[in-house]
Amino acid sequence: MERNIKRIVLTGGPCAGKTTALARIVEHFSSLGYQVFTLPEVPTMFTAAGMNYLTTNKAYFYEGEKATLEIQLALEDKFMRMAQECGEPSIIVCDRGTMDISAYMEPEMWEQICYAVGTSSAELRERYDAVLHLVSAADGAEQYYTTANNAQRYEEMNEEGLRIARSLDKKVIKAWTGHPLLRVINNHDDFDAKMRRVLKEISSVLELPQPIEQERKYRIEITGELPADCIENDITQTYLNSEPGTEVRLRKRGWQGKYLYLHTTKKKISDTEELVTERQINYSLYEMMLSLADPTRRVIAKHRHSFIWKGQYFEIDIFKEELEGLVILETKGIVEGEDIKFPPFIKVLEDITGDTRYFNYSLARKDAK
Repeated sequence: MERNIKRIVLTGGPCAGKTTALARIVEHFSSLGYQVFTLPEVPTMFTAAGMNYLTTNKAYFYEGEKATLEIQLALEDKFMRMAQECGEPSIIVCDRGTMDISAYMEPEMWEQICYAVGTSSAELRERYDAVLHLVSAADGAEQYYTTANNAQRYEEMNEEGLRIARSLDKKVIKAWTGHPLLRVINNHDDFDAKMRRVLKEISSVLELPQPIEQERKYRIEITGELPADCIENDITQTYLNSEPGTEVRLRKRGWQGKYLYLHTTKKKISDTEELVTERQINYSLYEMMLSLADPTRRVIAKHRHSFIWKGQYFEIDIFKEELEGLVILETKGIVEGEDIKFPPFIKVLEDITGDTRYFNYSLARKDAK
């Protein structure tokens, strides 16, 4: 993939705000000098053309879904070639991507389709620089949920329709889990805040300076059962030697027996802005870079549970080894003055938002207590 061409998926459950987000993306980044290509949602095109995704005819459904994947791939490849020739920094924004298709069928059929097309889930995720999942209004913002803006939507505007929409939302997140830059965008009382978060995440992918924002963090105790649909990851973070004002880390993230390796650099460029660069690396480079570990900092090991609760995205980190007993809840994208909808299975012990002692970089210090 060309260095100055970024391919981004905009996805989410029903009535998540993708249409508005696409318009904001085009307006914002065009004004910054980017050529923005937006790819239409292929299943919607197919439905409008006569495809019935609710059919009970398995052979017909298989051929329709296989064609959906083939057309999605072809569209993306054609627009990538166009972007390479346009001569300007470019962004390709896909209204849903290849892995969205898998959320609407059994895993066995998805594997058959991938095999027939000559690809795999891992290869399909790797096609994109980032995946932005907008949470459905059906989860936490029900008053804004509507089916009126998409004639091809099958979910009805009732309690059962809301339940189906929430279920689809979680299936889509699961389909994309494993991508190193999957970002879940919360619902907000202020819809503009959701849109600003979309623009911020894309700006980060483009390595544009970003305002320094404090994520809401709390030291907690788990008092009940976590949601059954939690996404679980084992995370190992190693901090490397770096110049003053710069934080460099390696992260190994395990999910269902598979591992991703990420290299992240955070450089403070002023009191209010920082530049964050995050890239996926291979195992060999990861192993080689471990030799650059900062000897004054310990390795951070933790088990992460990620889930959506009433439209807000949460991560619970259960720390291991020398930091065993520490449990931190974090939520991203909560604007100032907005209430956090704490789930009932946790007890908040302390608000540690902005407390530098609980930054991972500080917890890694060997002299930290």
